[in-house]
Amino acid sequence: MSRIGKAPIIIPSGVDVTFNDSVMTVKGKNGELTQHIESSVSVSIEDNVITFARETDAPDHRSKHGLYRALVYNMIQGVSVGFKKDMEIIGVGYRANATGQLLELALGFSHAIILEIPKEVKVTTVTEKGKAPIVSLASYDKQLLGQVAAKIRSFRKPEPYKGKGIRFVGEEIRRKAGKSAGKK
Repeated sequence: MSRIGKAPIIIPSGVDVTFNDSVMTVKGKNGELTQHIESSVSVSIEDNVITFARETDAPDHRSKHGLYRALVYNMIQGVSVGFKKDMEIIGVGYRANATGQLLELALGFSHAIILEIPKEVKVTTVTEKGKAPIVSLASYDKQLLGQVAAKIRSFRKPEPYKGKGIRFVGEEIRRKAGKSAGKK
C-alpha cells in the first residue's frame, strides 16, 4: 500500500472540507480550492480526519492513491497557511519591479519583460543597495505558485559560469571552471 496514501489528513480548525460527486472542495481563510478525484480512490471524512483507500493494487490505482492524498493535503495547507517562494535575481543591471499584478523585469535584454501575474498570486519585490533584487510570490494554490515561479525563472535561468540569472533563494548552482588559463 502507498505510504503517503495511507497517512490520514487531520483537518485544522477554520477549514471546511466537502466531498460531493467525486469533487473535493476545501474552503479556508485564504481562499477556496477544488479537485476532481477519480472513482478508483475512495474518500471518507469522519471526525475531522480524511482517509483515502484504493480499489485494487493495480499500478495505476496505487499511484493515484498517493497522488490524490498529496493534492488534498496541499489544498488544506494552502487555504489555512499558504505557500511562499522567494527568487533572487543575480546579475549586473538586473532589476525587478512589481506594480499591482504586473511584474517588470530587466534581465539584460534590449527590452524589459512585463509579466501579468494571476490574481491568486501576490507578488512583491525588494531591492536593497548592494544586494540582489528579490521577488516574493505568495499564494494558497501550490500548483499555480510553482507554475508562475517556473515561468519567471525561464526568462533567464542561472548559468553555470558566473551564476547570473534568476534562482530560488537558497538554491545551489553547480559552477563550472571556464576556459583554462593558458595553453602553450
